[in-house]
Amino acid sequence: MYQRDPVRSLAETRHEFGEHGGVNMSVEASTTFTVMQPNTMPEIFAGAKGPDKGGCYLYGRHFNPTVFNLGRQLAALEGTRAAYCTASGMAAISAALLTCCNAGDHIVASNAIYGGTYALLHDFLPAKANITTTLVDINDEAAVTRALKPETRVIYCETLSNPTLRLPDIPGLAALAQRHGARLIVDNTFAPVVVSPADLGADVVVHSMTKFIGGASDIIAGAICADEAFITQLMDLQLGALMLLGPTMDPRVAFELSTRMPHLPLRITEHSARALRIAELLEQLGLKVVYPGLASHPDHARARCLCRPEYGFGGVLAIDAGSQDKANELMACLQNEQAFGYMAVSLGYHDTLMSCSGSSTSSELSAVDKAAAGIAPGQIRISVGYTGAIEQRIEQLEAALRTVGMV
Repeated sequence: MYQRDPVRSLAETRHEFGEHGGVNMSVEASTTFTVMQPNTMPEIFAGAKGPDKGGCYLYGRHFNPTVFNLGRQLAALEGTRAAYCTASGMAAISAALLTCCNAGDHIVASNAIYGGTYALLHDFLPAKANITTTLVDINDEAAVTRALKPETRVIYCETLSNPTLRLPDIPGLAALAQRHGARLIVDNTFAPVVVSPADLGADVVVHSMTKFIGGASDIIAGAICADEAFITQLMDLQLGALMLLGPTMDPRVAFELSTRMPHLPLRITEHSARALRIAELLEQLGLKVVYPGLASHPDHARARCLCRPEYGFGGVLAIDAGSQDKANELMACLQNEQAFGYMAVSLGYHDTLMSCSGSSTSSELSAVDKAAAGIAPGQIRISVGYTGAIEQRIEQLEAALRTVGMV
């Protein structure tokens, strides 16, 4: 399946020079902006003029030049016409859903999703906005089709489900959403560069840039990538979810992230290569390991079709230690005795991060919903880092597995 190369697209984005000709763009820290003629201001408020419509910037919560430029980079990465950067990944998800849905509307979503997204869909939106969600196995086309209602406005999934690492049929879901008059929203946090959902038919792509795009576990940020009409709707002065709820990205954060975008493909490639090596080892040792790059993965054939081989299959894998106690024992040994990585939530860091999903990032799910999603009590999600020699990391991992009696 043909997809555009996001690295080439990034390279072709317009250069933004610093104020004095620097190779890095300047940070615009102003919260408000001067208009040169008084009649320009009402035109900006009316939407007739703006930074890309022959006018200027209005107010930092609306658009900021530094944040605006980072949005162009994200749009180039994902192959959309526009993008808007937010203060967090959850801000991006919430704003995208609220833009698509009104009170009384309905969402069909994957039952294996990040715990914060689950809480938003399962608890917050029904209580606060009368927007309901049916959670289904997103890989079961018949189940998704049965869940659709006349008031369904969104089909929602993650490129690689968190934490079960299933890869949905994005082109098939896009076609289904289009036939139903709904939008397909895909969270691509786990697979930037690896998969481009917009190329596969997704209407909206969201990111937590806190993870792989940020890469250093030091910045909270998000992004919404879509067509120009959708992004403009987000910033509407009367009903814009971003304009009125105000999850504004700080321009200093935008500058930091913009300097990390050029080496994102290099980082992703190394994350993926090491994850595959470790997944292959774990499988050879007879452990229950889930990684889309393995032939044993239920969606491996689809991954080979939808993922770009030059960037691998992503930097996250999962193993089932059999119980929460055994998972905790293994993680403690890996961190405290072997220095293999850290027990911490999140992912995409340059060092390895490990967490027992059911009792951490998926703790918002009920026991019934965790079972339906396939999240075992002893499942460990491992975001594989790229520090240290891979041979050393493999030795540390094998030693820890022996110590806790798993091999």
